[in-house]
Amino acid sequence: MADDYQRLSGQDASFLVFEGPTTPMNVGGASIFEAEPLMTGAGGIDIARIKQYIASQLHLIPRYRQHLAYIPIERQPVWVDDAHFNLDYHVRHIALPRPGDEQQLKGVAADILSRPLDRQKPLWELWVVEGLAGQRFATVTKAHHCMVDGISGVDVATVTLRTTPDATIEPPPRWHPHRIPSGVELLRDDVLRRARLPLAASRAAAPANVLPDFAERLAAVWTALRAGLRGAANTPLNQPIGAYRRFDWLSLDLAEVKAVKARLGGTVNDVVLATVAGAVRRFLQRRRVSVRGLDFRVAAPVNMRAPGDLALGNRASVWLTELPIQERDPRRRLAKVCELTTTLKQSKQALGTDVLMQVADWGGPALVTFGARFASRVSPYNLLVTNVPGPQFPLYMLGARFLEGYPLVPLFDNQALGIALFSYAGRLCWGFNADWNLVPDVHTFVEDVEASFTELRHAAEPLPVRNQDAGAAAARRRSADPLARPTGA
Repeated sequence: MADDYQRLSGQDASFLVFEGPTTPMNVGGASIFEAEPLMTGAGGIDIARIKQYIASQLHLIPRYRQHLAYIPIERQPVWVDDAHFNLDYHVRHIALPRPGDEQQLKGVAADILSRPLDRQKPLWELWVVEGLAGQRFATVTKAHHCMVDGISGVDVATVTLRTTPDATIEPPPRWHPHRIPSGVELLRDDVLRRARLPLAASRAAAPANVLPDFAERLAAVWTALRAGLRGAANTPLNQPIGAYRRFDWLSLDLAEVKAVKARLGGTVNDVVLATVAGAVRRFLQRRRVSVRGLDFRVAAPVNMRAPGDLALGNRASVWLTELPIQERDPRRRLAKVCELTTTLKQSKQALGTDVLMQVADWGGPALVTFGARFASRVSPYNLLVTNVPGPQFPLYMLGARFLEGYPLVPLFDNQALGIALFSYAGRLCWGFNADWNLVPDVHTFVEDVEASFTELRHAAEPLPVRNQDAGAAAARRRSADPLARPTGA
C-alpha cells in the first residue's frame, strides 16, 4: 500500500492551511526563451511539440500526475495518482498582442499567478505566452507550495530542461497509475502507523543518536520560538491583503554582486539583504513612514536538504532577523547585515525551526493546523526574501535557449510584498509579488532596489588613483601645518 500513496509532510501540509481566499499558495514565475527554434511556419510557437516534450519528461517528476486525497477523520492529506490525468488541462497557450512588451507580460503573469489551483487536480500549470517582442516567448509556471519549494522547483527545471540545444524527444515510458486506496484502507494504515510511533520515537531517542546534540537542538528550538513569538512592526506593507497581485522583476549582473561581496565582505545573500534594506528604507520614507527605531524584520528561507537530495516537497527552515533600514550608509548597512547573519548562524535558529517542523510531522494535522494559524496571527516578519541558486550554465527547451527566469513567492496574511531571487547563467533575477491595492507602486520599489544596489556597488569601488594621491598629499600638508589640525587633535 505504501506505493499507492504518499503522506504530505507537516511542512507541506501547512501550506494547505495557509491558503485562503486572498492567499493562494502558488510558487513559480515567468521564464523567457528565444523563440526561433520553436516557431511554426505561421510564426507562432509550436505548442503541440512543447506538450509532447513535457509528456516525455513527466516520468521524472511523478508528483505532477498526482492529486490530493485525505485520510478520514483527521483529514491528513496524501498524494494519490490521478487516473484521469489530462496534460491539455495543465499546459495552456495564450498570446500577447504583437509586438508584446515585458510590461504586458508582467500583467499576464500576475493574473495567472493570482488564481488558486484546483485541489481536485494535480497542483500545477504551465502557460506558454507567445507574441513577445525580440523573437522571444515566455512560460508562466505555477505549482502549489505544498508540492515544491524554491530548491525543488529549480531541481524540476533542471530535470525538464537540457544543458544542450538538443531538440529530440524521446518516447516516454508507458504510465500505469496506481490504484487509489479507499478511505477505509487509508484509515487502517494510519492507525497502524500511529501504533508504531512509540517504537520509532524510542529508537530516535536512543542516547547514541540524540544525547550528543540534544542540548544544541533544545537551545536552537528556544531561539526559534523566541524569534517567532515577536510580532513584526506595523508598516504599509503589513495590512490585510486582497486576492489580486502585481508582478514585477529586475535582473542584475551576478558578477557585480559578487564583486561587492569580495570588496566589502559577507556573502551574496548578505549583499541581497543589504540591498533590500536600502530599498525598504527608500520605500518607507517615500510613504512618509519614520524608520527611526522601526523593527523591520525579514524571513529568509534556509535549505535543509542533504547534498544530492532532489525530492519534491518542502525541506526548508527559516531565519527571522531585523533589517538595518535605519542605516543610511551602504557600507555600514552591509556590515550590520553581516553581523546579523553571523549571529543567526551561531544561534542555530534554522535548526530549531527544522526541529519544530519534525515535531509537527509527529503531531499530525491538528498540530499542523494550529501552528500555521498561530503563525498567521502572530505575523513575526514584515517581508519574505528567498534566494535560490540556479545553474550557471545555459539551459534549453527543445533548442530554445532559456534567457531569464523571474521567480515568485506567495504572499501570506498581512504580507503585501514578497521577494524571490534566482541566479542563472551570470544573472541575478529578482521577482516581486505584490498586493494589487497596497503596493500599486511596486515598479517604484523595483527602482529602489536597483538604486540601493548601485549605492553598494559605488561604495565598493576603489578610489581613482588620482584622488588617492590627492588625498594623501592633503593629509601630509595637514600633518605639517599645526593650524590645519582639527580642534582637540
